[in-house]
Amino acid sequence: MESYIRPAGKEDLGAVNSLLRQVLAVHHGGRPDLFRSEGKKYTDSELLSIIADPLRPVFVYDRDGEVLGYVFCEIQELGSEVMNPLKSLYINDLCVDEGHRGEHVGRALFEYARRFAEDSGCHNITLHVWECNPSARAFYDAMGMSVQYTSMELLCK
Repeated sequence: MESYIRPAGKEDLGAVNSLLRQVLAVHHGGRPDLFRSEGKKYTDSELLSIIADPLRPVFVYDRDGEVLGYVFCEIQELGSEVMNPLKSLYINDLCVDEGHRGEHVGRALFEYARRFAEDSGCHNITLHVWECNPSARAFYDAMGMSVQYTSMELLCK
């Protein structure tokens, strides 16, 4: 079996859409008050635009022509009057096909994004993980990530 990570292309739309549906199902299962049971995060046109944007690279894990996972990245230039300027890589989304979890696909995608961030001169990597997804939280903890800040909420009745 030949496995490698590569930039996503338009030929990957079907696989990426399938993975996006899996992410939606996890989020809906954990927070049905926020996430619908069905839908698309992006239209195909929006996905193609993201894939073509060098500041929002999408990488896929390809095993013998089958996409087993993806990582959506976003290079951000940050800074303000009180914050030093820095370049950051934001991981917008990372998903491994449910049939291939536990095969280190996610680790490979994360490490690829880490090397990409370092090669791009980024100061750090950031992401958000939903508390209703403890397996994702455990994965990111295992990747060496630590809490930078916490976003909290109080639901109204």
